Amino acid sequence: MNNIITIWQKEVKSYFVSPIAYALLTIYAVVSGFFSYVAVGYFLDRSIGAQAGRGGPMDVNEWVIRPVMMNVGVISLFLIPMITMRLFAEEKRSGTIELLITSPIRDYEIVLGKWLGALTMYACILSLTLVNLSVLFLFGSPDWRPVATSFLGMLLQGGCLLSIGCFISNTTKNQILAGAATFGVSLLMWTFDWFTGFKADAWAKVLAYLSLTSHFEPFSKGVIDSKDVIFYVSVIVLGLFLTTRSLESLRWRA
Repeated sequence: MNNIITIWQKEVKSYFVSPIAYALLTIYAVVSGFFSYVAVGYFLDRSIGAQAGRGGPMDVNEWVIRPVMMNVGVISLFLIPMITMRLFAEEKRSGTIELLITSPIRDYEIVLGKWLGALTMYACILSLTLVNLSVLFLFGSPDWRPVATSFLGMLLQGGCLLSIGCFISNTTKNQILAGAATFGVSLLMWTFDWFTGFKADAWAKVLAYLSLTSHFEPFSKGVIDSKDVIFYVSVIVLGLFLTTRSLESLRWRA
């Protein structure tokens, strides 16, 4: 456990001693702030119309919080590859991977420590969303439960993509290649459910089940379904397992 904590601390520090963390935080703050501003503006415009008799009552959770959290997931597709691309690829490029695989630290401790470091960085980025949504609670009384469940869903969804990014980063020395491949896989998993729009075959339903968006939607509505949690946890475990096995193969070849 001490080894995992040590590697986790090292990874978190490595983000914040370089421009990576500050660049990602700035990009996310600007883009998510824009999405929040547009969602609130659209909600206010429709609310005025509803008060004038041109529509029914407006739900801030449905019109603001849910769209913002869904858009945050899209932003994550671009940010997560930037977080994971350096995890192992940079170690290989600089030669420090040899120090890790020849050390008395177990492979799963290395993988888990690096993944937790990346997840911490991702959680710090997501926390900016709570800052944007806090304005709604200052001037209104929206339901806090969809916010909490959406944040949990985003962490689980991000954990899935981070574990996949860890595995891809461990297969190459090139950070750009690792980032591009992670983005491609993440984008595919985000859009798998599109097949059910024009296909009803069994393989289309299987791909739809593997879609990240279909499992995140209940979280955005304030619902925590065990099947969605199991799916996310299973993908995380699979990604970390594959990364551990890949790292083990490097140890044997070293």
